[in-house]
Amino acid sequence: MMSRLQLVELEDLPWWPAVVRDLATDYLRFMEARFALHRAAVPVLAAALRNTGTLQLVDLCSGGGGPMPNLVADLRASGFEASAVLTDLYPNRSAFEQAAAEGAGGIGYESTPVDAQAVPRRLQGFRTIFNAFHHFPPSAALAVLRDAWEARQPIAVFEIPQRSLLLSLPLLFTPLFVLVATPFIRPFRWRRLIWTYLLPLVPLTCWWDGLVSQLRAYEPAELEALTVSLKSGYRWRAGRVPLPGTPGNLTYLLGLPE
Repeated sequence: MMSRLQLVELEDLPWWPAVVRDLATDYLRFMEARFALHRAAVPVLAAALRNTGTLQLVDLCSGGGGPMPNLVADLRASGFEASAVLTDLYPNRSAFEQAAAEGAGGIGYESTPVDAQAVPRRLQGFRTIFNAFHHFPPSAALAVLRDAWEARQPIAVFEIPQRSLLLSLPLLFTPLFVLVATPFIRPFRWRRLIWTYLLPLVPLTCWWDGLVSQLRAYEPAELEALTVSLKSGYRWRAGRVPLPGTPGNLTYLLGLPE
């Protein structure tokens, strides 16, 4: 296992072109949906929803919508009438609108920025973060968890990135994956072709940010260590479950009010 490195992802930079950031998160959403990478999270989240009796999800750092439309559909197929609100510090409004359309009434969104470290108290529900928690250095990661703890809201963190040299090797081919996948990403947008093939900043962003994500990923023990000061009235649990069809795992952290 490699040591965690707090490097910088391009999409975290405020001055990075918003159009490139949005197209990169569109690619991530497409790949998550294409390979159903959310399914390993469904039983973990379903058990937590049953435990808390909460059916409203407040998704933080939603990017391009991530797995949420498919996740809500699978939860509903499992007997949970779940719904979700998408939020982000840099809202990808067109992607949020598409996710809401795909969600058949189960997906809403916030069109204004929402900071995961200071979520407005009007957004009540089970907080989720998919593949974005590694963006936060330990102090900010603790602030995200503390905000949920202070608001007495349950929270679940799910992460596919994992600090492993073996699992990082396929990411070297990310630019090729982006070039191949782009014609299949919907809705069709001319700017997607321009920023992928003519000015290839989208492949560059996905390649660099993917590698950095692996190096910044938290181990389960590190996630649990973040919760030491947040034990009062809360139960925390971290672990891993296999990602079917891949050599990787899904890392998770659950925080539930007692």
